[in-house]
Amino acid sequence: MSAHEHDQIRRQVRDAYGAVARAESAGCCAPSSGCCAPSDQDVAELLSRGIGYSADETAAVPEGANLGLGCGNPQAIAALRPGETVLDLGSGAGFDAFLAARQVRASGAVIGVDMTPDMVSKARANAAKGGYSNVDFRLGEIEHLPVADATVDVIISNCVINLSPDKAQVFRDAFRVLKPAGRLAISDIVTTAPLPPEMQQEVALYTACVAGAASVDELAAMLADAGFADIRIAPKDASREFIRNWAPGRGVEDYIASATIEAVKPEN
Repeated sequence: MSAHEHDQIRRQVRDAYGAVARAESAGCCAPSSGCCAPSDQDVAELLSRGIGYSADETAAVPEGANLGLGCGNPQAIAALRPGETVLDLGSGAGFDAFLAARQVRASGAVIGVDMTPDMVSKARANAAKGGYSNVDFRLGEIEHLPVADATVDVIISNCVINLSPDKAQVFRDAFRVLKPAGRLAISDIVTTAPLPPEMQQEVALYTACVAGAASVDELAAMLADAGFADIRIAPKDASREFIRNWAPGRGVEDYIASATIEAVKPEN
């Protein structure tokens, strides 16, 4: 894929999620009457509860931070500790970043990176509303992170890397910013069978977290090539229940599933 084609995909994703931020919508990775259709906090909470968040977690963040965009709960596998620095790839309105801030406490820090200006503005407003002084939201691409080398303990992400047209570069840059022994804790979408060509070419299915997904073997190879060790990718068959609602009647649940993706940067 050419650099121009990469930019086209990023523009389409940015436009779709900018509309979500402006409309306070359920995301394109969520049940709706159509991609980026309006929703409310009750729907977003139901979506989040269905993918692994507790009632305590959904209630702990500022109103408007949870847009129901995820496909899992990276907090459940991140094992965050007080004092750690956490980076959230594709931080959206701040939901996972704010939950991470609770776990790393005042002695830690959270950085959220998102390429959609409307999302970054929304997240910053939510941070101010909730008094999160240890959370910093930055505008940038996850392939080229606005973060210094070897400064992050843990990278989390929720249903975002599948949207990148250059996933190998995402993992290379993630490796760069992690400290030695730093770790990845990601929830994302993987393919479980080859997508039909017509699905691969459909823009709406790309922004809906379907057409851009890679297989477990492909992701494992990208992570290994970037330098990661202890790679663990675990698809969740039960996720097909909510995935079928992303594109009703299209049978996308036959080709993709949610998965946890974990890896570690070696100490030397």
